[in-house]
Amino acid sequence: MHLTIISVGRLKQGPEKQQIETYLKRCPWPIKLIEVEEKRRIKGAERMAREGDLISKALPDGAFVIALDERGKSLRSEGFATLIRDHQDQGRAHLTFLIGGADGYDAKIKQRANLLLRLSDMTWPHMMVRVMLTEQLYRASCILSGHPYHKD
Repeated sequence: MHLTIISVGRLKQGPEKQQIETYLKRCPWPIKLIEVEEKRRIKGAERMAREGDLISKALPDGAFVIALDERGKSLRSEGFATLIRDHQDQGRAHLTFLIGGADGYDAKIKQRANLLLRLSDMTWPHMMVRVMLTEQLYRASCILSGHPYHKD
């Protein structure tokens, strides 16, 4: 199974990038990171629509799309691992995770998503969300393989 993370914005050099690279190296699944960015100084609904277009163009064909959203479903780490395992067992070739811009997603992206998932009740900077998502992907792989990294 292939995993893709599509994120609005560019990741700069620094501790977040180093941490993400560490988790990606540890993960058994191939994970592709795609960054999209609207460089024009537009705001609100217009910006969300443009970011939505960029995300839509980057989506792999046939992928199951999980959009990280503050109003999404909450899962514990074990449930997240089960979600991934179930898709893998069903023979799904591709899972795609979306990290939207500061204003959120355009309605068409939320409609395209197969699942809205929240990582926390708290609000986090987008760069930290990338770290948290890659860590949870690594944690899910450890849970599924019986590795002792995850403590419950």
